[in-house]
Formats: sequence, C-alpha cells, structure tokens
Amino acid sequence: MRLYPVFGRRPSKTKVQAFRKSEHLVDGKFVNLTSTIMDTSLKTMYSTLKDFIKGNPNGRPHRPLPMANTSFQQSNHAQFTWFGHSASMLNMEGKTLLLDPMFGNAPSPLPSFGIKRYSGGLPFKVEELPVIDAVLLSHDHYDHLDYGSIRKIKHKVNNFLVPLGVGSHLERWGVDPAKIQEYDWWDELQFEGLTLVCTPAKHFSGRSLSDRNATLWCSWVIKGEHTRVFFSGDSGYAPHFKEIGDKYGPFDLALIECGQYDERWADIHMMPEESVQAHLDVNAKLMIPIHWAGFTLAFHDWMDPIERVTRAAKARNVAISTPKIGETVFIGAADFPQITWWRQED
Repeated sequence: MRLYPVFGRRPSKTKVQAFRKSEHLVDGKFVNLTSTIMDTSLKTMYSTLKDFIKGNPNGRPHRPLPMANTSFQQSNHAQFTWFGHSASMLNMEGKTLLLDPMFGNAPSPLPSFGIKRYSGGLPFKVEELPVIDAVLLSHDHYDHLDYGSIRKIKHKVNNFLVPLGVGSHLERWGVDPAKIQEYDWWDELQFEGLTLVCTPAKHFSGRSLSDRNATLWCSWVIKGEHTRVFFSGDSGYAPHFKEIGDKYGPFDLALIECGQYDERWADIHMMPEESVQAHLDVNAKLMIPIHWAGFTLAFHDWMDPIERVTRAAKARNVAISTPKIGETVFIGAADFPQITWWRQED
C-alpha cells in the first residue's frame, strides 16, 4: 500500500496536527454530525455475501448506454454537463469547474479487474477538456477520486479545492501543492467571483485498509452573482440538508445522489425518495439525480434509482431533469432534458 500510488497517501503528522482544530475530528478520525451506523454484524455480513454470490442479472445494462456528443463551447448562460455517476462539469459566470472527475473505466485500485463503466467510455476525450479553473472533490473513494484521471487532467487544472486531508493523495500523484486548498465543513472561500462553501455530508472516507475516515468528506455550495448550485457529494439523509438550504438557499440547481443504496447502509447513501426530500430541504428549483448510470456498487437493479427518484419527484411536484451522459443542461432555462432515455435498451 505504501508503494502502489493508486492507494494515495494518508495525511502527514503535521497535517493531522493542524486538523486538530476541526471539531469534526475525534481521536484522529473524522466523524459525522449525527450518529452513523455501519452495520458489520455477522447477520449483515452473511446477507451481503449471499447477495453478492447470487448476483443480479439486472444489476447493469445489457449494452453500453447512449451518450450525447459533448462540446466544450463557452456560453454566457450557466450550464451543467453530466458524465455519468457523479462526474460533471459546471460552467457559470465565466468559470469552468469539474466536480468529482472520475473518468476511469473502473472504480477500483486494480482497474483491470474492477467493475466496468456502463457507458464503455466517455462522451469526450480527456485531451479535449478546456482549462479547468477548479476541481471540486467531495471525498476520496475510488468512484469519485481516480488516480488515472487526476494524472491525465492535472496539467489543465488551476486549482484543486478539497475537504481536509484529500490533498495528500493529490500531492502523491504529482499535483503541485500550491494548487491544492483543503477545507473543513462550513468554510467559505471567495474564488474568482464565486463564493464556494465546503458543507457537510453524512458519509465516510478511505482508500485502503488502514485509512478509514483519515480524510474528510463533504458537499459543496457554489454561489455566483446570478446562479446558485448545490452538489451533494455522497450522503445519507440527515438534517444538514435543511441547514444548508436555510443558510445558502434557494438554489437554481441541486445535484443530488440517488444510487448505490441499500437498507443495510442507509446511513451513508440515501434512498431515492430521500434524495427528493434532500432536494426540497436545500430549497432548489431543479433537481438532477447523480451517482447512478456509471457503475454497479450495490445490489439493486441499475434502473431502480432513476425510476424511483423520478416517480417520487412527480408525486411531490419537484422539477427534475434527466440528461443523457454528456448532455448539457442550461441552468435556469424554461426547458430541460426529461426523456426516459434509460428505457430505450428494453
């Protein structure tokens, strides 16, 4: 683990010492704002192993997913482009931001053996990416922070804005430390005309057997003069969504995780119906579900997240957009993608 760079690197003793001022660090580990149950009982481990062995014939698409052709043309209108799972691009007020840019084929320290991306690739070549003003990371799990992706894009990125401790991984991978800034929950920063806030999430972190919760996880508030966006990162449902909405809402767009859930780990990943409630809590005009259509990381059918979340949104009169991978959504526009493209493979 010390020699293989994909695992990243734990924060140094100096950094850990600096983290002690964070009220979210307890006995050297970061903790959630509310009690978080990670059930590791024999009964739960047995049922999980049983489901893993059984498998699910509908756990992934039967053919690669359709993708839109992504073009990186500049626009005066705020826009959002989703690349599958949580990886996405946000263009607003003259700035280009990448959110959790996991562009690899498998979320694994051994990509050749990992669970493969549904789409079979990306709707663009990494070389086509424009200059990125900032990469915003939510946490260090493999489906959000990818060694190969960072190595490919680091020369195009001016800044990496990350939760506490995550910068240590980036430094090991050759990112200039001067480009990396780390933040605690509720830290606000002024970034080239935007106000960014590192806000709470209910999750955990770690890339190896020995670094569980050694780094922080987060969501992000992105505020411009004309546009406000909320990015949930990975999170179980909890009161922090309402607190964020009360403090920084209303939002024009909320990017809310809705997949890879299970009752056995409901404290760290929301059920789709809870995702809609989280959207309502943060007080956003439009919801785009993320954290689905990328990889199979749970036992539910691959289409369950989007079917359940759109059904719940309709029941609660929530405006929801369902762009294809690579499709751009213009934030604040009267029209937005709503077709059920995922059913076209049936």
